Amino acid sequence: MRIERADASLLRYRLDRPVGGSNVSSVDVVVVDMTDSSGTPGLGFSYVIGGEGDVVLAAVRQQLDRHVAGHACLPPQALWRRIATGFNRTGLGPNLLALAAIDVAAWDLEARRRAVPLAVAMGGAPRAVRVYGSGGFHARQSPQEAAATAAAHAARGLTAVKARLSGNSQTDTTVMRAVRSALPDHVAAMFDANEKCDLASARRLLDAARDEGALFVEEPLPFGALEGYRALARAGGAAIAAGEHLQGRQAFHAFLSERLVAVIQPDLAMAGGLTPILEVAALADAFDIGVAPHFLPGLFVHLGAAAPAVTWLEDFPLLEPLFEGWPETQRDGTMMPRDVPGHGLAVSAENRRRFAV
Repeated sequence: MRIERADASLLRYRLDRPVGGSNVSSVDVVVVDMTDSSGTPGLGFSYVIGGEGDVVLAAVRQQLDRHVAGHACLPPQALWRRIATGFNRTGLGPNLLALAAIDVAAWDLEARRRAVPLAVAMGGAPRAVRVYGSGGFHARQSPQEAAATAAAHAARGLTAVKARLSGNSQTDTTVMRAVRSALPDHVAAMFDANEKCDLASARRLLDAARDEGALFVEEPLPFGALEGYRALARAGGAAIAAGEHLQGRQAFHAFLSERLVAVIQPDLAMAGGLTPILEVAALADAFDIGVAPHFLPGLFVHLGAAAPAVTWLEDFPLLEPLFEGWPETQRDGTMMPRDVPGHGLAVSAENRRRFAV
C-alpha cells in the first residue's frame, strides 16, 4: 500500500473578536489531505496562533514531498520518526508544527483503513472524559463577569471551569473568590495566569489560589522559566499546570520527572502531533501526573481512550467552526468519541474556499 496523494493547504481563520488570555484574533490552519492506493483518505491539521502559517505550510509540503507522497504507507509512529530524524540540523520550530498536521492525517488514515474510531486505532477503548470550560473568560473581566461566565459553564453540566487571571495578585484574588462563590460545591475552579507572573507574584498567586480551593493554576510563569518552576514546586501553594508552549518530547521531561506540575498540558501543534503526545501521556502516567491537553477536546477525546492519564479535556472553542463532525459534550459534563472511522472530522468545501490563503 502506498500514499497516492498528499497535499497541504493554508486557511486563515479570523475570529469575530479576540479571545483567551493571549487575545487571539486569528489562527492560521494548515490542512493535510492524504489518500492511499486503496482510496482511503486521511485528514490532518496543525495551526499557528497569530499568523505566520505560510512558514509551516512550506515545511509541510517539503515533508510530504520527501517522505510521504508516493512512498509506502507506514504506521503513524514509524512515519513520525522517519520525518523527525531530518530535524537534527534545522531544529524543531516550524518543522514540528508541520509534522503535527501530517501525523494527525496519518492516524486518521490508519483508523479509516481499519474502519475503527481513532480511539481504537491508538490502542484504546472509548471512554467518557471530563470536560472543563475555559471559553468566555478573559483577563480583563470584572469579578462579576468572571463569576457569571463560570456559572454559565456549570449550568451546562461541566464539573470544572478555568478563569483567566491578570497577574495582579490583589485583583486576581477577588476574581478567584468571585468565581469560587458562583460555583456549586461539586464544580472545581481552575485558573490560568497565561505566563503573566514573575516568581514573587507567582508565589503569592499560588498561595491565594490554594486558600480559595483551586484545583490548579496554569502557567504562573513563562514556559522557559524552569528554575522558577522548581522554586514554586518547593514553596508549595496550589497545584500547577503547564505545557502548552513546550516543543518536542524532551522539553516535557523535567516538568514530569521532577514533578514540577500536577497537570501537563501538551498542545497538538507545539508537541508535534498525536504520536509524541501519546508518549508524553505514558510518561506522565508513570509519574502519576494528570494530562489535560490544550483545547481541541473533540480530537483529544480519542487520546483519552488510549491514555488513562488524560483526566480533563478543555472546552475552549477556537477552531471548531472550521470543522464538521465534533462530538458533543454530554449533560454530565463528559465527552465520548463518535463511533465513526478515524477522528470523524472534516473541513467543508465552503470553508476551504472561504478561508483559503
